[in-house]
Amino acid sequence: MSEQELLVSKTGAVGRATLNRPEALNALTHAMALDLETALDGWAQDPSVAMVLVDGTGERALCAGGDIADLHAHGVKGDFDFGRRFWADEYRLNAKIANSAKPYVAIMDGVTMGGGVGVSVHGSHRVVTERSKIAMPECGIGLVPDVGGSFFLSRAPGRIGEYLAATGYRMGGADAVYAGFADAFVPGERRAALTEALLKKGDPSAIAEFSQEPETPPLAALRERVDRHFGLPTAAECLASLEDDGSEWAAKTVKAMRGASPISLAVAHELVRRVRASTTVEEALALEYRFTWRSMTEGDFLEGIRALIIDKDKQPKWRIARLEDVPPDLVESLLAPLGDSELTL
Repeated sequence: MSEQELLVSKTGAVGRATLNRPEALNALTHAMALDLETALDGWAQDPSVAMVLVDGTGERALCAGGDIADLHAHGVKGDFDFGRRFWADEYRLNAKIANSAKPYVAIMDGVTMGGGVGVSVHGSHRVVTERSKIAMPECGIGLVPDVGGSFFLSRAPGRIGEYLAATGYRMGGADAVYAGFADAFVPGERRAALTEALLKKGDPSAIAEFSQEPETPPLAALRERVDRHFGLPTAAECLASLEDDGSEWAAKTVKAMRGASPISLAVAHELVRRVRASTTVEEALALEYRFTWRSMTEGDFLEGIRALIIDKDKQPKWRIARLEDVPPDLVESLLAPLGDSELTL
Protein backbone atom coordinates (compact mmCIF):
# COMPACT_ATOMS: atom_id res chain seq x y z
CA MET A 1 0.00 0.00 0.00
CA SER A 2 1.21 3.46 -0.84
CA GLU A 3 1.73 5.36 2.37
CA GLN A 4 -0.57 8.05 1.00
CA GLU A 5 -3.63 5.79 0.72
CA LEU A 6 -4.48 6.32 4.38
CA LEU A 7 -3.32 9.59 5.92
CA VAL A 8 -2.90 9.18 9.66
CA SER A 9 -2.13 12.21 11.81
CA LYS A 10 -2.66 13.74 15.23
CA THR A 11 -3.71 17.35 15.70
CA GLY A 12 -4.05 18.45 19.29
CA ALA A 13 -6.35 15.94 20.96
CA VAL A 14 -7.66 14.49 17.68
CA GLY A 15 -6.47 11.36 15.94
CA ARG A 16 -7.38 11.74 12.29
CA ALA A 17 -7.53 9.14 9.51
CA THR A 18 -8.23 10.30 5.95
CA LEU A 19 -8.97 7.77 3.22
CA ASN A 20 -6.92 9.03 0.31
CA ARG A 21 -7.66 7.21 -2.94
CA PRO A 22 -9.77 9.88 -4.67
CA GLU A 23 -9.31 8.29 -8.09
CA ALA A 24 -11.03 5.16 -6.70
CA LEU A 25 -13.60 7.08 -4.61
CA ASN A 26 -11.43 6.22 -1.60
CA ALA A 27 -12.21 2.49 -1.90
CA LEU A 28 -10.92 0.55 1.09
CA THR A 29 -8.12 -1.94 0.51
CA HIS A 30 -7.15 -4.71 2.91
CA ALA A 31 -3.98 -2.83 3.85
CA MET A 32 -5.94 0.37 4.54
CA ALA A 33 -8.31 -1.51 6.84
CA LEU A 34 -5.39 -2.99 8.76
CA ASP A 35 -3.66 0.39 9.00
CA LEU A 36 -6.83 2.07 10.25
CA GLU A 37 -7.17 -0.62 12.91
CA THR A 38 -3.56 -0.07 13.97
CA ALA A 39 -4.19 3.67 14.25
CA LEU A 40 -7.34 3.12 16.32
CA ASP A 41 -5.52 0.74 18.65
CA GLY A 42 -2.78 3.32 19.17
CA TRP A 43 -5.19 6.17 19.84
CA ALA A 44 -7.19 3.99 22.27
CA GLN A 45 -4.07 3.69 24.42
CA ASP A 46 -3.00 7.32 24.04
CA PRO A 47 -4.42 9.49 26.84
CA SER A 48 -3.68 12.63 24.86
CA VAL A 49 -6.18 11.59 22.15
CA ALA A 50 -9.70 12.61 23.12
CA MET A 51 -11.47 12.04 19.79
CA VAL A 52 -11.10 10.21 16.46
CA LEU A 53 -12.00 11.87 13.15
CA VAL A 54 -12.40 9.84 9.94
CA ASP A 55 -12.97 11.48 6.56
CA GLY A 56 -12.09 11.12 2.90
CA THR A 57 -10.11 13.17 0.43
CA GLY A 58 -12.27 15.35 -1.80
CA GLU A 59 -16.02 15.92 -1.95
CA ARG A 60 -16.96 12.92 -4.08
CA ALA A 61 -16.69 10.18 -1.48
CA LEU A 62 -15.86 9.13 2.02
CA CYS A 63 -15.45 5.59 0.71
CA ALA A 64 -17.22 3.82 -2.15
CA GLY A 65 -16.67 0.38 -0.61
CA GLY A 66 -14.08 -2.35 -0.41
CA ASP A 67 -11.54 -3.02 -3.15
CA ILE A 68 -13.60 -5.85 -4.62
CA ALA A 69 -11.58 -6.17 -7.83
CA ASP A 70 -8.68 -7.46 -5.74
CA LEU A 71 -10.96 -10.01 -4.07
CA HIS A 72 -12.13 -11.15 -7.51
CA ALA A 73 -8.58 -11.52 -8.80
CA HIS A 74 -7.73 -13.92 -5.99
CA GLY A 75 -11.06 -15.73 -6.09
CA VAL A 76 -10.96 -16.66 -9.78
CA LYS A 77 -7.59 -18.30 -9.11
CA GLY A 78 -9.14 -20.43 -6.40
CA ASP A 79 -7.67 -18.41 -3.55
CA PHE A 80 -10.81 -18.05 -1.44
CA ASP A 81 -8.88 -17.60 1.79
CA PHE A 82 -7.71 -14.13 0.70
CA GLY A 83 -11.27 -12.81 0.70
CA ARG A 84 -12.12 -14.61 3.91
CA ARG A 85 -9.14 -13.02 5.66
CA PHE A 86 -10.08 -9.60 4.29
CA TRP A 87 -13.66 -9.89 5.53
CA ALA A 88 -12.60 -11.19 8.94
CA ASP A 89 -10.11 -8.34 9.38
CA GLU A 90 -12.58 -5.76 8.10
CA TYR A 91 -15.33 -6.98 10.41
CA ARG A 92 -12.94 -6.87 13.36
CA LEU A 93 -12.27 -3.22 12.48
CA ASN A 94 -16.03 -2.54 12.30
CA ALA A 95 -16.51 -4.01 15.78
CA LYS A 96 -13.67 -1.93 17.21
CA ILE A 97 -15.25 1.23 15.82
CA ALA A 98 -18.60 0.27 17.34
CA ASN A 99 -16.95 -0.32 20.71
CA SER A 100 -14.63 2.69 20.70
CA ALA A 101 -14.43 4.22 24.17
CA LYS A 102 -13.51 7.55 22.58
CA PRO A 103 -15.83 9.62 20.39
CA TYR A 104 -15.55 8.57 16.75
CA VAL A 105 -16.65 11.22 14.26
CA ALA A 106 -17.21 10.15 10.64
CA ILE A 107 -17.74 12.73 7.90
CA MET A 108 -19.92 10.84 5.40
CA ASP A 109 -19.63 13.38 2.59
CA GLY A 110 -20.24 12.07 -0.93
CA VAL A 111 -20.45 8.37 -1.81
CA THR A 112 -20.45 6.15 1.27
CA MET A 113 -21.30 2.58 0.40
CA GLY A 114 -20.51 -0.95 1.49
CA GLY A 115 -17.15 -0.91 3.26
CA GLY A 116 -17.46 2.87 3.51
CA VAL A 117 -20.56 2.37 5.65
CA GLY A 118 -18.49 0.00 7.77
CA VAL A 119 -15.92 2.65 8.68
CA SER A 120 -18.55 5.28 9.44
CA VAL A 121 -21.97 4.07 10.57
CA HIS A 122 -20.57 2.38 13.70
CA GLY A 123 -19.16 5.70 14.91
CA SER A 124 -20.63 7.65 17.79
CA HIS A 125 -21.10 10.80 15.66
CA ARG A 126 -22.02 10.42 11.95
CA VAL A 127 -22.22 13.56 9.82
CA VAL A 128 -23.85 13.76 6.37
CA THR A 129 -24.21 16.54 3.78
CA GLU A 130 -26.43 17.18 0.76
CA ARG A 131 -23.76 15.38 -1.30
CA SER A 132 -24.04 12.16 0.70
CA LYS A 133 -25.02 9.03 -1.22
CA ILE A 134 -25.27 6.19 1.26
CA ALA A 135 -26.21 2.66 0.25
CA MET A 136 -25.76 -1.04 0.82
CA PRO A 137 -25.83 -2.27 -2.81
CA GLU A 138 -24.22 -5.67 -2.20
CA CYS A 139 -27.04 -7.82 -3.62
CA GLY A 140 -26.23 -6.36 -7.02
CA ILE A 141 -22.78 -7.95 -6.93
CA GLY A 142 -23.74 -11.28 -5.42
CA LEU A 143 -23.00 -10.40 -1.80
CA VAL A 144 -25.28 -9.33 1.07
CA PRO A 145 -25.21 -6.17 3.19
CA ASP A 146 -22.26 -6.73 5.49
CA VAL A 147 -19.66 -4.78 7.56
CA GLY A 148 -22.31 -4.74 10.28
CA GLY A 149 -24.67 -2.88 7.97
CA SER A 150 -27.36 -5.48 8.58
CA PHE A 151 -27.52 -4.33 12.21
CA PHE A 152 -28.51 -0.80 11.16
CA LEU A 153 -30.82 -2.04 8.41
CA SER A 154 -32.66 -4.09 11.01
CA ARG A 155 -33.06 -0.98 13.21
CA ALA A 156 -34.39 1.28 10.44
CA PRO A 157 -38.06 2.33 10.70
CA GLY A 158 -40.56 -0.38 9.78
CA ARG A 159 -39.32 -2.51 6.89
CA ILE A 160 -37.12 0.18 5.40
CA GLY A 161 -34.11 -2.06 6.12
CA GLU A 162 -35.40 -4.90 3.96
CA TYR A 163 -36.14 -2.39 1.18
CA LEU A 164 -32.67 -0.84 1.33
CA ALA A 165 -31.04 -4.28 1.31
CA ALA A 166 -33.04 -5.51 -1.67
CA THR A 167 -32.76 -2.45 -3.88
CA GLY A 168 -29.47 -0.74 -3.00
CA TYR A 169 -31.46 2.51 -2.74
CA ARG A 170 -29.12 5.48 -2.39
CA MET A 171 -29.95 7.54 0.65
CA GLY A 172 -29.28 11.25 0.65
CA GLY A 173 -28.33 13.00 3.85
CA ALA A 174 -31.91 13.42 5.07
CA ASP A 175 -32.72 9.77 4.35
CA ALA A 176 -29.61 8.61 6.20
CA VAL A 177 -30.64 10.48 9.35
CA TYR A 178 -34.18 9.13 9.05
CA ALA A 179 -32.98 5.53 8.62
CA GLY A 180 -30.53 5.73 11.53
CA PHE A 181 -27.35 5.68 9.46
CA ALA A 182 -26.38 9.25 10.47
CA ASP A 183 -26.87 11.68 13.33
CA ALA A 184 -26.29 15.19 11.99
CA PHE A 185 -26.77 17.05 8.71
CA VAL A 186 -24.19 19.72 7.88
CA PRO A 187 -24.27 21.70 4.60
CA GLY A 188 -21.36 20.71 2.37
CA GLU A 189 -20.14 24.30 2.20
CA ARG A 190 -19.54 24.16 5.97
CA ARG A 191 -17.63 20.88 5.98
CA ALA A 192 -14.18 22.50 5.98
CA ALA A 193 -15.12 24.83 8.82
CA LEU A 194 -16.55 21.90 10.78
CA THR A 195 -13.36 19.91 10.32
CA GLU A 196 -11.29 22.85 11.48
CA ALA A 197 -13.48 23.31 14.57
CA LEU A 198 -13.29 19.61 15.45
CA LEU A 199 -9.52 19.59 15.17
CA LYS A 200 -9.25 22.73 17.27
CA LYS A 201 -11.75 21.76 19.97
CA GLY A 202 -11.10 18.01 20.09
CA ASP A 203 -14.72 17.49 21.05
CA PRO A 204 -17.68 16.31 18.91
CA SER A 205 -19.90 18.93 20.56
CA ALA A 206 -18.54 21.26 17.85
CA ILE A 207 -20.88 19.55 15.38
CA ALA A 208 -23.93 21.23 16.90
CA GLU A 209 -22.99 24.73 15.77
CA PHE A 210 -22.68 23.62 12.12
CA SER A 211 -25.61 21.23 11.82
CA GLN A 212 -29.15 22.00 10.74
CA GLU A 213 -32.41 20.14 10.21
CA PRO A 214 -32.33 18.28 6.88
CA GLU A 215 -35.15 18.46 4.37
CA THR A 216 -38.01 15.97 4.56
CA PRO A 217 -36.56 12.53 3.81
CA PRO A 218 -38.01 10.88 0.67
CA LEU A 219 -37.92 7.52 2.46
CA ALA A 220 -40.50 8.73 4.97
CA ALA A 221 -43.04 9.18 2.18
CA LEU A 222 -42.39 5.59 1.02
CA ARG A 223 -42.81 4.06 4.48
CA GLU A 224 -46.39 2.80 4.09
CA ARG A 225 -45.71 1.13 0.75
CA VAL A 226 -42.40 -0.29 1.88
CA ASP A 227 -43.91 -1.78 5.02
CA ARG A 228 -46.79 -3.33 3.06
CA HIS A 229 -44.55 -5.07 0.53
CA PHE A 230 -41.36 -5.76 2.45
CA GLY A 231 -43.01 -6.96 5.65
CA LEU A 232 -43.65 -10.34 4.02
CA PRO A 233 -41.65 -13.37 5.21
CA THR A 234 -39.49 -13.94 2.12
CA ALA A 235 -37.94 -11.84 -0.62
CA ALA A 236 -39.85 -13.82 -3.24
CA GLU A 237 -43.15 -12.93 -1.57
CA CYS A 238 -42.10 -9.28 -1.47
CA LEU A 239 -41.35 -9.36 -5.18
CA ALA A 240 -44.68 -11.00 -6.03
CA SER A 241 -46.51 -8.37 -3.98
CA LEU A 242 -44.68 -5.59 -5.78
CA GLU A 243 -45.48 -7.09 -9.19
CA ASP A 244 -49.18 -7.03 -8.30
CA ASP A 245 -49.00 -3.38 -7.22
CA GLY A 246 -49.08 -1.73 -10.63
CA SER A 247 -47.56 1.59 -9.56
CA GLU A 248 -44.56 3.25 -11.15
CA TRP A 249 -42.64 3.00 -7.86
CA ALA A 250 -43.35 -0.71 -7.58
CA ALA A 251 -42.24 -1.30 -11.19
CA LYS A 252 -38.98 0.53 -10.51
CA THR A 253 -38.44 -1.51 -7.35
CA VAL A 254 -39.12 -4.76 -9.21
CA LYS A 255 -36.58 -3.80 -11.87
CA ALA A 256 -33.93 -3.16 -9.22
CA MET A 257 -34.58 -6.51 -7.59
CA ARG A 258 -34.68 -8.42 -10.88
CA GLY A 259 -31.20 -7.14 -11.66
CA ALA A 260 -29.67 -8.41 -8.43
CA SER A 261 -28.49 -11.89 -7.49
CA PRO A 262 -31.53 -13.99 -6.55
CA ILE A 263 -29.52 -15.94 -3.99
CA SER A 264 -28.25 -12.75 -2.39
CA LEU A 265 -31.73 -11.21 -2.31
CA ALA A 266 -33.21 -14.25 -0.60
CA VAL A 267 -30.43 -14.38 1.98
CA ALA A 268 -30.31 -10.61 2.58
CA HIS A 269 -34.02 -10.48 3.39
CA GLU A 270 -33.67 -13.31 5.89
CA LEU A 271 -30.46 -11.79 7.27
CA VAL A 272 -32.11 -8.47 8.15
CA ARG A 273 -35.03 -10.27 9.79
CA ARG A 274 -32.73 -12.45 11.89
CA VAL A 275 -30.47 -9.59 12.93
CA ARG A 276 -33.51 -7.70 14.16
CA ALA A 277 -33.49 -10.16 17.08
CA SER A 278 -29.76 -9.62 17.75
CA THR A 279 -28.57 -7.32 20.50
CA THR A 280 -25.01 -6.57 19.35
CA VAL A 281 -23.12 -5.62 16.21
CA GLU A 282 -20.88 -8.63 16.79
CA GLU A 283 -23.83 -10.99 16.34
CA ALA A 284 -24.69 -9.31 13.05
CA LEU A 285 -21.10 -9.48 11.81
CA ALA A 286 -20.86 -13.19 12.67
CA LEU A 287 -24.04 -13.94 10.71
CA GLU A 288 -22.89 -11.85 7.73
CA TYR A 289 -19.56 -13.67 7.74
CA ARG A 290 -21.25 -17.03 7.32
CA PHE A 291 -22.50 -15.84 3.94
CA THR A 292 -19.43 -13.91 2.82
CA TRP A 293 -17.23 -16.91 3.73
CA ARG A 294 -19.28 -18.98 1.28
CA SER A 295 -19.98 -16.24 -1.27
CA MET A 296 -17.26 -17.20 -3.76
CA THR A 297 -17.89 -20.94 -3.70
CA GLU A 298 -21.66 -21.18 -3.17
CA GLY A 299 -22.92 -17.70 -4.04
CA ASP A 300 -22.75 -15.28 -6.96
CA PHE A 301 -19.97 -12.96 -5.79
CA LEU A 302 -17.35 -13.78 -8.43
CA GLU A 303 -19.88 -13.61 -11.27
CA GLY A 304 -21.36 -10.38 -9.97
CA ILE A 305 -17.95 -8.68 -9.85
CA ARG A 306 -17.06 -10.03 -13.29
CA ALA A 307 -20.22 -8.65 -14.86
CA LEU A 308 -20.33 -5.26 -13.15
CA ILE A 309 -16.70 -4.40 -12.40
CA ILE A 310 -14.30 -6.49 -14.51
CA ASP A 311 -15.93 -7.12 -17.91
CA LYS A 312 -18.66 -4.52 -17.31
CA ASP A 313 -21.09 -6.30 -19.62
CA LYS A 314 -23.80 -6.00 -16.95
CA GLN A 315 -25.07 -9.43 -17.96
CA PRO A 316 -24.43 -11.61 -14.92
CA LYS A 317 -25.25 -15.30 -15.20
CA TRP A 318 -26.53 -16.00 -11.71
CA ARG A 319 -26.43 -19.55 -10.33
CA ILE A 320 -30.21 -19.42 -9.96
CA ALA A 321 -31.91 -17.21 -12.52
CA ARG A 322 -35.08 -16.27 -10.64
CA LEU A 323 -35.72 -15.29 -7.06
CA GLU A 324 -38.82 -17.50 -7.02
CA ASP A 325 -36.61 -20.55 -7.61
CA VAL A 326 -34.24 -20.06 -4.66
CA PRO A 327 -35.03 -22.94 -2.28
CA PRO A 328 -35.48 -22.13 1.42
CA ASP A 329 -32.98 -24.81 2.42
CA LEU A 330 -30.28 -23.02 0.40
CA VAL A 331 -30.90 -19.81 2.38
CA GLU A 332 -30.63 -21.82 5.58
CA SER A 333 -27.39 -23.49 4.49
CA LEU A 334 -25.74 -20.20 3.50
CA LEU A 335 -26.42 -18.79 6.97
CA ALA A 336 -25.56 -22.00 8.83
CA PRO A 337 -22.71 -22.09 11.37
CA LEU A 338 -19.19 -22.45 9.96
CA GLY A 339 -17.80 -24.68 12.69
CA ASP A 340 -14.11 -23.98 13.21
CA SER A 341 -14.30 -21.17 10.63
CA GLU A 342 -16.85 -19.09 12.56
CA LEU A 343 -15.91 -15.43 12.93
CA THR A 344 -14.28 -14.69 16.26
CA LEU A 345 -13.83 -11.07 17.32
